[in-house]
Amino acid sequence: MAADETRDEVALTNLDQPLFDGADATKRDLVDYLDAVRDRILPALRDRALSVIRVRPGQEPFVQKNLPKYAPDWMRSVTVWADSSRRQVTYALCDDRRTLLWFANQRAVEYHPALFVGEHPTHMILDLDPPEGDSFAMAVRGAFLVKQALDDAGLAGAVKTSGAKGVHVFVPVVEGTSPHDLAAATRALAARAERVDPKVATTAFIREDREGKVFLDSTRAGGATMAAAYSPRIRPGVPVSFPVAWADLDRVAPLDFTMRTAPGLLGEADPWAEHMPAPQRLPDDLVAEGHTIPVARVAAMHEGKRRKARARRGE
Repeated sequence: MAADETRDEVALTNLDQPLFDGADATKRDLVDYLDAVRDRILPALRDRALSVIRVRPGQEPFVQKNLPKYAPDWMRSVTVWADSSRRQVTYALCDDRRTLLWFANQRAVEYHPALFVGEHPTHMILDLDPPEGDSFAMAVRGAFLVKQALDDAGLAGAVKTSGAKGVHVFVPVVEGTSPHDLAAATRALAARAERVDPKVATTAFIREDREGKVFLDSTRAGGATMAAAYSPRIRPGVPVSFPVAWADLDRVAPLDFTMRTAPGLLGEADPWAEHMPAPQRLPDDLVAEGHTIPVARVAAMHEGKRRKARARRGE
């Protein structure tokens, strides 16, 4: 297939095709956006096993984890054991402009890097999800509860829109932090934020138990991924996950930051790097508290089994 254009030795094709239904954008717009923000998004992807969400013409979006066999031989990769699928998965490492452009040409719209570099977790993360059909403002209220819990623990974090309806809070941790202690501390942080205002927020993993509250998702530790700062999202208008100062969080909306508007809003700045605190040591009491809190997915699985058993008994 003849290339419409070549950048950094990457052949770019079908640039004028629509990106996806509702995007009001073309594949060229995706390529141009990622190229424009490459110096900001690449640091969020570098050295991290990368999953992407691609969308082909006329098809539903799909997640791609394994690096395809037709990937160029100059692309770096890393092979990781996946507990969920019980197999080795070879992920791309998106470390440079050429790799980013290649993914853009593959119609990779969303970029979800691992939360580890090598074997080292780098951040404690809470994903704040408002109730179904509710507003972004609810997620913001939850984020401020998390900030209060962080302040009380002597920690600091950076915040960004998810690019969908939620908010992500990232707290950088020092190298050598135990993954198990990090997961525990994340559970404790969510529990403490919930206690600040239990009428607003909940840590209930089972959806029907959330009672219209913001879900403080503490399960992103371990092998999970998260949409990178500056990643587009496959939603109408192509919003992007965008860093926001805490002082501005209650004055923005997700569609303030789209593939079309973000480059102009950024200029030469990198607010994700600017807002991110230095890596921090997790407080002992936060870790200890977290180790007393059951893992949400496991607790939810056991509770689901108990509820089914009660239903069978007609309770």
